[in-house]
Amino acid sequence: MDVTRYYGQNCKGAPDHCTVPGRHPSVRAPILPKKLWARHCVATVAGLLPFVGLPASSAAPPESAPDAQTIVRDASWNEMHHGSAPRFYRYRFFEQDPKSSDLKTVIETSEGAVSRLVEKGGKPLTEAEDAAEVARLKNLLANPQIQLQRYRKERQNDTREDELVRMLPDAFLYTNEGTVEGPNGPCYRLSFKPNPNFVPPDREGEVFHGMVGELWVDQAQLRIVKIDAHLVSDVNFGWGVLGRLYRGGSILEENADVGDLDGHHWESTSLRLRLTGKILMIKNVDFSTSQTSTEFRPVASDMTYQEAIRVLLEEPAWPTAAYN
Repeated sequence: MDVTRYYGQNCKGAPDHCTVPGRHPSVRAPILPKKLWARHCVATVAGLLPFVGLPASSAAPPESAPDAQTIVRDASWNEMHHGSAPRFYRYRFFEQDPKSSDLKTVIETSEGAVSRLVEKGGKPLTEAEDAAEVARLKNLLANPQIQLQRYRKERQNDTREDELVRMLPDAFLYTNEGTVEGPNGPCYRLSFKPNPNFVPPDREGEVFHGMVGELWVDQAQLRIVKIDAHLVSDVNFGWGVLGRLYRGGSILEENADVGDLDGHHWESTSLRLRLTGKILMIKNVDFSTSQTSTEFRPVASDMTYQEAIRVLLEEPAWPTAAYN
C-alpha cells in the first residue's frame, strides 16, 4: 500500500477552475483533486477495520460569511473533483513513529508514484541498505505488473476515501468561529461536533461519531487547509466486536497550495496521528505517527513510472533536510 501518502506515495489529478453549480455564485471555486485528511487518517484506520474541546476564538464570525454547513459542503465537493490535465510533483517525505523514522524522495506519475528511501533513523543508508533499495527499484522497473497492482489498489482506496469525504458535510454540525490566516491567505475557522442525526452508511463512517475539533477552509479556493480532530469518546466498530478506538486520540493535518505560476495544486504538508485502540477486542494497537512533505517540485505530466525510477536511480540523493 505504499502508493498512498500514508506510505509516502500518491497519484493526483490536476487543477482546473469553474464555478460550483448552485454554490456561492460570487466565489470562483476551483475544481481540484481531492487531497484531504481523510485520505491519511480516517482512511488509514478504516483500512484496518476488515481485520479488525478546543480554545475559543476571539474573532467574531463576519455577518456576511456563508453558512458553515454550506462552506463545508462546497469544500467537500472541491476535494472530490479534479480537472482533465494531470499535474504531478516530486517531494521529500519524512515519516516518524515511536520506533523509527524514514526519509524518502517521491515522484508522482500517471501510473502511480514511486519512491526511494534515502535516510533511516536520521542517518544515510548503509551500503547494504542502499543496495537493497536499488534492487527493489530495479525489480519494480522490470515487473510492470507489480506497479499496476499497486495503482489498482490506490484507485480502490480512492473510492473508499471519496465516500469519507462525501460524508463530511452531514457527519458533523459546524459553527463559523471567524477567520484565521492560513498558508495561502484567509481561512474560515469552523468548529465541529458530531451530528446526532447522522447514520453512517458503513463501518468506516462510524469513526465520525466520537470526533470534535476545528476545520479551516481557504476562503479564496474553498479547500480544506487544516483539520484538528479529537476523540472525546470511545468509538466502536461492528458493535465493538471488530474494533474500538479509545477516547483521547487526536488527528492533525495541514494542507497547502504548493502550485507554481502555472496553477493551483494542493497537497498535504503535515500529518500527526495519535490514536490507540483494539482490533477484534484482543490486540491493542497504537497509531502514532508524524509525517511531513516538503520541497515540492513539478515533474513532466507524461513521465512514466519507469522514467521516474530511472531518475531516482541515477541522480544523487538530495541534501539532508533538518527534521525534528
